[in-house]
Amino acid sequence: MHGFEDWNLKAKKTFNATSNEVVLTVTEAGSLLGLSKDQMKAYVDKSGLTKVPIMRSVHRYLLLKSEIDEIVKNT
Repeated sequence: MHGFEDWNLKAKKTFNATSNEVVLTVTEAGSLLGLSKDQMKAYVDKSGLTKVPIMRSVHRYLLLKSEIDEIVKNT
């Protein structure tokens, strides 16, 4: 039986399969930094991180893994 995969994870899988850049969902990035999803969204806006838009939604986006890795490395 397959585990549940939400829409953001499906979008991430498709993006990663077709791009040179690796991306994370907001929830995944937040967990790496010890932040909730809402806290991570505020952090993204405050820090000016790159938002990779997902078609058909203004509010959904993915984050570049390279930027998150750099933040984790520097903390």
